[in-house]
Amino acid sequence: MRILVVGGGGREHALCWSIAASPLCDKLFCAPGNAGIAEQAECVPIAADGIDHLVEFAREQRIDFVVVGPEGPLVLGLVDRLAEAGIPAFGPSAAAAQLEGSKGFMKDLCRRYEIPTAIYERFREAEAAKTYVASRGLPIVVKADGLAAGKGVVIPGTLAEAMDAIDAMMADRVFGSAGAEVVIEEYLEGEELSFFALTDGRTALPLASAQDHKRAGDGDTGPNTGGMGAYSPAPAATSVVESEIMGSIIRPTVAAMAREGAAFKGVLYAGVMLTASGPKLLEYNVRFGDPECQVLCVRLMSDLLPALVAAHDGMLEQFDLRWLPEAALTVVMAAQGYPGSYAKGSEIRGLEAAGKIPGITIFHAGTRRSEDGRLLADGGRVLNVTARASTVGAAQSLAYRAVDLIDWPEGFCRRDIGWRALGGRG
Repeated sequence: MRILVVGGGGREHALCWSIAASPLCDKLFCAPGNAGIAEQAECVPIAADGIDHLVEFAREQRIDFVVVGPEGPLVLGLVDRLAEAGIPAFGPSAAAAQLEGSKGFMKDLCRRYEIPTAIYERFREAEAAKTYVASRGLPIVVKADGLAAGKGVVIPGTLAEAMDAIDAMMADRVFGSAGAEVVIEEYLEGEELSFFALTDGRTALPLASAQDHKRAGDGDTGPNTGGMGAYSPAPAATSVVESEIMGSIIRPTVAAMAREGAAFKGVLYAGVMLTASGPKLLEYNVRFGDPECQVLCVRLMSDLLPALVAAHDGMLEQFDLRWLPEAALTVVMAAQGYPGSYAKGSEIRGLEAAGKIPGITIFHAGTRRSEDGRLLADGGRVLNVTARASTVGAAQSLAYRAVDLIDWPEGFCRRDIGWRALGGRG
């Protein structure tokens, strides 16, 4: 098969790494890719949101199957456009991608079909949102309705911070059009879990559990980010918890989307809060998590590509993925200043030595090669140093051993990834 992966981050590097190992893959392209992906795939200079160019490229190159990594092109309808061109793809239609593209849409679906989630209201006027926040009091959560690269969620410490967050989203448009509407919801207490399931529109197949770290600083401090690290399995995801999530959240969502005329095919990534009254849905993403995809890929024993094709073809009922019993943990190395402003172009050294450590796989997220072959940082999140070992603790030690061999003064990382699984604060 001739395969095209769309995207250029750490998630897409992990997908390319897995797909390249499949005996079904004859030729692998990635658009736009990065310096690490170039080792597994032929990178083509087409942006992930360049829908017309991607469809044209897929036609010209006789692509048999497209795997869409990021949420942006899914919400823009890339899978629909490819289908019109007769090219099958892994990922939801634009109608189904609203589960991530609009938090309000997702919350309304939960309300209609009694899927457990936080109490909420939607607002298009800032003053009405502020009045509601004042009446509810703290703690409370303020969310931009649309796509905001994982940063459109604010948990204010004071009422003044809540009002400022509403103004920033709705008046200042710090997240662009994503903040034209906001969702205000109750704050849920408990442990957060990333839960993934492949679905073909009818059948849902749970994947291994994972947990990520959103805050920029150790001890879960600092601003929210796209993710600073992850590990798998997550001890909180017991077989009982998995059964509850599948029964009360995932399967009802798949059935609801089918009834709404927008059958969901692809991967459902549920952010779930394990509360005292049971699992509740925080949000849906309609693609693999980043960096959770990285730890899932290094634990997956089965061939990923046939499962992705089966999700498109409506044949997941026949699948049962196998996972290594070992744990995996990834540490994100980011450019200083992330998730705020940061500089590009600094040189990264030492990757070869770090990558030679047994059990280490380094996925690139934001890198490029200079004309003279040097590896340069080219994004906010730049590297995913991923370790596989017997336990989360052993994987953590191994990952940081590799991190310490990487010479990149302009980068930083958290030093406590996996602390929840280890029973401490890192």
